Amino acid sequence: MDEIVVRRVIPSDNSCLFNAVGYVMEHDKTKAPYLRQVIAAVVASDPGKYTEAFLGKPNNEYCAWIQDPDKWGGAIELSILSEYYGREIAAYDIQSTRCDLYGQGKSYQERVMLIYDGLHYDALAMSPFEGAPEEFDQTVFSIRSDRSIGPVESLSLNLVKDAHRKRSYTDTANFTLRCGVCQVGLTGQKEAIAHAQATGHVNFQEYR
Repeated sequence: MDEIVVRRVIPSDNSCLFNAVGYVMEHDKTKAPYLRQVIAAVVASDPGKYTEAFLGKPNNEYCAWIQDPDKWGGAIELSILSEYYGREIAAYDIQSTRCDLYGQGKSYQERVMLIYDGLHYDALAMSPFEGAPEEFDQTVFSIRSDRSIGPVESLSLNLVKDAHRKRSYTDTANFTLRCGVCQVGLTGQKEAIAHAQATGHVNFQEYR
């Protein structure tokens, strides 16, 4: 029976990036509070590298912000977690089918994989068969001399392309949102961020 690549759904609780990383690294979907602390400690320890220009906010402000369970992670956090675990993190974007590789060029020997739909991160794993329990998942893959991880790479890309064909992503530049507090309609991530900064409202629902 052929092994397959599966998408392991991570709860949508604003900590999906951290819990997805926890799952692929340690088979643990509850690592977010710990990993947020790790990131804050790394950033606080190197203000020369993690400047306001790099973080988008002062170093100490960022360290408090990233430990808030309602705040989302992104590229900065993935690069830090890649270094923390000493493994590459491949993040597949469904909308563009692009793969962003964190930890590249560091000579790491292993790689894990995530999938991103514009708003949410899930974990990718190799499963022995359709419907197999999660305890059988393989989530860490050895990197070969050609810097690939073998057949699992093309299987993962096929899964991403299939999700793209089904439009299983959110176009964050053009999607429509409604503020759950004041019901105002908004278009795209920029308008949502501007509205949140102006009003303090952060409860948005996507609508079509």
